[in-house]
Amino acid sequence: MEVVSMTAEENKQVVRRYFELVSGGRVDEAADLLADDAVQVVPGDPTRMPGAGTHPKAELVAALHGLRDAAPDGIAFTPTTFTAEDDRVAVEGESYGKLANGKIYNTPLHHLFQIRDGKIHSVHEYFDTQHAAEAFADPS
Repeated sequence: MEVVSMTAEENKQVVRRYFELVSGGRVDEAADLLADDAVQVVPGDPTRMPGAGTHPKAELVAALHGLRDAAPDGIAFTPTTFTAEDDRVAVEGESYGKLANGKIYNTPLHHLFQIRDGKIHSVHEYFDTQHAAEAFADPS
């Protein structure tokens, strides 16, 4: 298979599109931007923070569907800065959404994407895990 060389700007466009689709609740379209062997990495101890660990594409897509379902009006992921070098795109931003449990999910975030052949091969996500655990916790 031929390797497609992309510029840093083209890689940023892939990531921008991913955030647009995820924020718009269009998870299946966002999944099309992921390579078949894509992984999501969320630092942390999975026994203390649900969602922490390394997840293959299917688990990442399931998590995105779960986020969409947890926030009836959606969760907006608003990137504020993009920095790209070689096949990596770093993004700072903020997420905001009112959850079905009545809580507000609002946290700064940082993602580091690796893009190859026009597809996302990995995304490392950094966010306030304590806030996420509290916001998504069952209120009962």
